[in-house]
Amino acid sequence: MNTVVKNWRIVSIFKGEEMVGKILWGICVDDMTYRFAAGDYISTSKIVEVSPHSQLIKTVSGSLYQVIGEGQKAEVQMKDFELLRRGFSPEQITQLNLAPNGFFH
Repeated sequence: MNTVVKNWRIVSIFKGEEMVGKILWGICVDDMTYRFAAGDYISTSKIVEVSPHSQLIKTVSGSLYQVIGEGQKAEVQMKDFELLRRGFSPEQITQLNLAPNGFFH
């Protein structure tokens, strides 16, 4: 097993109305590859396989993630993808997008 993840979401990435892929976003519990410390956020490459019974998710880069607990589904527009990569959760991105223009500037 490579990496164990909790508080996870399968995030569908959209460009307008078109879905371009799905990624895993969650919090690291344990990582045998030493890429992540416990408590770090994880934003993966594109998901290529989900095995619900074994709770395993494989990505295009070949990484394997074991997810624990109940996951959620989320959606993010491609314009906000970099926020996921920088650690913002899908819920935080939604809140940023709901804020009035100029609120954070």
